[in-house]
Amino acid sequence: MNALSLRGVRKVYRRSHLGRVTETVGLDALDVEVRRGEVFGLLGLNGSGKTTTIKLVMGLHLPTDGAVEVLGRPVPDVEVLARIGYTPESAYLNRALTGRENLRLFAALSRVPARGRETRVAEMLERVGLSRAMDKRLSEYSKGMLQRASLAQALIHDPELVILDEPVTGLDPLAIKEVRTLILWLKERGKTVLFSSHDISEVERVCDRIGILSAGRLAKTMTQDEWRGRPDALEDAFAASVARTDGVGEIKL
Repeated sequence: MNALSLRGVRKVYRRSHLGRVTETVGLDALDVEVRRGEVFGLLGLNGSGKTTTIKLVMGLHLPTDGAVEVLGRPVPDVEVLARIGYTPESAYLNRALTGRENLRLFAALSRVPARGRETRVAEMLERVGLSRAMDKRLSEYSKGMLQRASLAQALIHDPELVILDEPVTGLDPLAIKEVRTLILWLKERGKTVLFSSHDISEVERVCDRIGILSAGRLAKTMTQDEWRGRPDALEDAFAASVARTDGVGEIKL
């Protein structure tokens, strides 16, 4: 059974202004399947549909057409959401709380049993490298520390499926390496990981398979065997598959 699947998914955003309705296609006829226990990366330029795909999987948006299933059930589904861990590109956290208080809150919301909850909170803060800053307010955290706190809340309830939207944004090189190690640790524990990125070097280090999105469509899928030991293979495939939609042309030399 797949961990998630999107079949024929189309997402159209409609905006009304002064009586005029405009439509923007976010995704068009998207077919993606992610197998249980694998690390699957979504690669694409900004505006290619990566975040829209993730929001559909999370049930935060509904498809205009097509079907989305997660862990064997159609979304949105509250019980399925309880089995997912999610880290957005920008951490949306209550900055008035300390790191420990923030994670306690998410642990309670995620139905982590009260018995052993404090131990779980401390262990997770240690795992993401925030044990020494757990009693500082989040308003004192750097961007990288906030990203770590966001990772902790995504994992506190031991989810089956972990979804990471640009997980290394704002992190320094050492922290990026630590996040890479964390993703591989999740895979070793049998978790399914879906993450979006435009950082090709990170994707090729941790992914079993990747899907390249371009203008809301799945342009290409690749397995690790297709790029392992072949320098620039993934980068070349990406460059050949994507098309800019922001009006910017290529650099002329």
